[in-house]
Amino acid sequence: MIELDHVIVPARDRVASARLLASLLDVPWDETALGMFSAVYVNPGLTFDFLTTDEALSVEHFCFRVSDAEFDAIVRRLEAAGIGWRGDVRGPNDGQIGTAHGGRNIYWDQPDNHRWEILTVSYARQPAHG
Repeated sequence: MIELDHVIVPARDRVASARLLASLLDVPWDETALGMFSAVYVNPGLTFDFLTTDEALSVEHFCFRVSDAEFDAIVRRLEAAGIGWRGDVRGPNDGQIGTAHGGRNIYWDQPDNHRWEILTVSYARQPAHG
């Protein structure tokens, strides 16, 4: 089995970005993991390692599959942080919740203007071949 272990996420301020994502997901983080990274421990086998850069940041997309209870809790934390969201990958932050693939999903753009998503039903499956 192949599993994703870590992702390096470029940031303007690695500490602030890691702190924000960790607080929204309610997961632990480490300000100085490996010296140059601020790591967000998404689950026991995956970290998001934020790295401060002065280079131009491209918009990256990161999606987390969560339970219904986790979805509701993250939405509440986004509200408390004053971060808007939407149910479509593009468009205004209208507070709507998408219903793609029989589940719920939302997108938001903080930290660092990356495109973050949570969903309750994954569509990332290889199609069945007949």
